[in-house]
Amino acid sequence: MKKFLFIIVLFFCAYTINAQNRKPFDPMKFEADLEQFIATQAGLTPQESSQFFPVYREMRNKQRAFFGADKRHSHVDVTDDRACAKAIMERDNNEIAMKKLIRTYHNRFLEILPANKVFKVIKAEDDFHRRVLNHFFRPNRNR
Repeated sequence: MKKFLFIIVLFFCAYTINAQNRKPFDPMKFEADLEQFIATQAGLTPQESSQFFPVYREMRNKQRAFFGADKRHSHVDVTDDRACAKAIMERDNNEIAMKKLIRTYHNRFLEILPANKVFKVIKAEDDFHRRVLNHFFRPNRNR
């Protein structure tokens, strides 16, 4: 019995120590890390970065409005067919509007950067988010 109690106490101590090592999410650091990763992966010069990132931040801010709209659909009563059909249509319209926004900003990016760098920016953004998710779900995994 003492051995079992000791193991439980040890488990809770380890869990508490692990929880203390996790840092709270810092959106400013996330944005800075994202921009640094994109600039490095796309090979942006300081001059290109200074022209590109204000427009990129503008796009990200507008995208957040779409993400917020999608959150409303998490509370739809799944037993109500009308409400579900309405939520589906709203989500579809939201996704179409988001894609149009992204296309508009990609065209603006092409006015600032060559097409190969814009493509590298898009790929770098996807890679960064994938890495963040992998780190979140597997924090002790070495890369």
